[in-house]
Amino acid sequence: MSTSKTVLITGASRGIGLLTARELARRGHRVYAGLRDMAGRNKDVASELVQFSAALDHQIVPVELDVTDDSTVVSAVARIEQEAPLDVLVNNAGIMPVGLTEGFTLDQAKELFDVNFYGIIRMNRAILPAMRSRKSGLVINLSSAAGRFGMPFFGLYCASKWAVEAYAEALHYELESFGVESILVEPSGHGTDLVVTAPSPSDEICVSQYGDLSNGRDRLLGMFKGMFDQEDGSTDAGNIATRIAELIEMSAPRPVRTQVGHDMGVTAVNEAVAPIQVALVNSLKPVYMGETVNA
Repeated sequence: MSTSKTVLITGASRGIGLLTARELARRGHRVYAGLRDMAGRNKDVASELVQFSAALDHQIVPVELDVTDDSTVVSAVARIEQEAPLDVLVNNAGIMPVGLTEGFTLDQAKELFDVNFYGIIRMNRAILPAMRSRKSGLVINLSSAAGRFGMPFFGLYCASKWAVEAYAEALHYELESFGVESILVEPSGHGTDLVVTAPSPSDEICVSQYGDLSNGRDRLLGMFKGMFDQEDGSTDAGNIATRIAELIEMSAPRPVRTQVGHDMGVTAVNEAVAPIQVALVNSLKPVYMGETVNA
């Protein structure tokens, strides 16, 4: 294995976050597992992580962390930095609303972005100063295939992941000279509880006006559940945890984007956009790097 890293994972109480914490600990990395309400609803998860970690020289440390709460973000990062400087941040916490896009209220949209997008901003602003100072660090941002497409009934979710894509890529270029990498992981559909816990539109009057189309949410979720019930290896969320671990152990420079699972055309989009993106950044680089030559 490569050199052991100190890693903080947000949203580690379930799904991809929990699987990634376990995978990294098995590989010998020291993992801080960010959990909300460790004394309450996630008490059992925190206890299970401690027990799991006991056989691995206590490589997993549960920490109280809510990405929507400034104080817990700042205190969690400060505590970890005192114990062991963070090498890697995995921005995993997220929610996935599914339903007719118009039916989601503004409050629902704000709640979604507070987790999926603003939560990433909070985390990055808390850890990046130390990483820049050390001229070393890796930030892995969990996006989605939905971050490259607009899909019916996933409008808000796609919007939040599109925002993550743009934000994380901009940071990728801005942090380059500091030896810090900001990269994206783009999973397609995988068997996690996001399907079971997907929030629905709260404007029921609006939804009812769509007639039979209003049943599209249940049909889509049923399709995904049926696909996951087949237990196809390509939809196993453990694949994402493995890929995250491989990216952490990979030498720099790492790819800006990594797609995991059913391709869904994401690779083709990434490959088509990449040269255009590179050309744009290269055209701007002399200006923002202060290298413009006056005529």
